[in-house]
Amino acid sequence: MQVRHFPARTPIILAAVMVLGACANMNSAMAPYSQASLPDAVKVPAGHVVAMETVGAGDITYECRVKTGMAGQYEWAFVGPDARLMDRKGMQVGRYYGPPATWENKDGSKVSGAQVAIAPAAGTGENIPMQLVKASLAMGSGAMQGVSYIQRVATKGGVAPAMACGAATMGQKQVVKYQADYIFWRSV
Repeated sequence: MQVRHFPARTPIILAAVMVLGACANMNSAMAPYSQASLPDAVKVPAGHVVAMETVGAGDITYECRVKTGMAGQYEWAFVGPDARLMDRKGMQVGRYYGPPATWENKDGSKVSGAQVAIAPAAGTGENIPMQLVKASLAMGSGAMQGVSYIQRVATKGGVAPAMACGAATMGQKQVVKYQADYIFWRSV
């Protein structure tokens, strides 16, 4: 019988593997999503359950335009998003783009929707507001099928550019980075 000798650092490596394994088990036992701390305006009505939780990260494009109905006044107007949707483990599961606002899963299913309400995000104006969207019918069969509401919460960044918008910059576009959690709900 042959006896193997392991290097002196083997116990340290084994301890590190055990700690990483414990951390992985903690992530798999995440608490279910709760909207208890959200403002009422962006809460999903009773009778719905969470179908999927994602983190969207990407860009929002703004364009310098004349304010609607206000000749001679300008603003950075929202053009649309382009973001990757990732699950809670960081794996890409789809994308979010628009207009119209469309969430598309990698399985080919997608859903569009219209804003129902917004509420201020945490921070001092550097984050886009939280949002509640009423979904329209999903296209394709898959993860987006049956989605009734989409919440945008835990927003970071995404607000219109701070740079001046006026006659000299009319038509120029600016892209800003943002991140938000998108929570998809289905009726029970």
